[in-house]
Amino acid sequence: MDQLGINLPGLLAQIVNFLILFLILRAVLWPRVIGMLDERARRIRESMDRAAELQQQAAAAQQQFEEQLKQARQEAQEIVARALQTADRIKNEAEVEARQQADALVERARAEIQLERDRAIAELRREFADVTILAAERVIQQSLDKQRHLRLIEEVLAEVDALKSTSHG
Repeated sequence: MDQLGINLPGLLAQIVNFLILFLILRAVLWPRVIGMLDERARRIRESMDRAAELQQQAAAAQQQFEEQLKQARQEAQEIVARALQTADRIKNEAEVEARQQADALVERARAEIQLERDRAIAELRREFADVTILAAERVIQQSLDKQRHLRLIEEVLAEVDALKSTSHG
């Protein structure tokens, strides 16, 4: 073996040294290295599990957020619909009230016109009676009983009105 350049006792000593070193390292260092590797693998697994858990929580939070957003949109639509209904109701009430007020104004105006008409007719009757009595006094050149003639004229006018209303009715 010397021809190959191998020193057998040196080789054996190195093999024995290597085996002793290997056994010492295996007994002392190997469990620590394996323990560190196992600890690192455990931390990586925990981190992966935590990341998966956080991802699930994020997905659940996202879903919850979307549900709340959907619900808020529905509530907003309901509020808008109620507001539109309220606006329509107020508008309709205002229209009805305006119509009622207009009708009341027309009715008051009609009543006032009728009252003025009645007053004008009464005034015309009085003036007519006065003029008739005055004309009759002048024609017959004597004083007539004014009260009696007024009553007579009122009765004639009432009969004329009665005839008019029955002929129109």
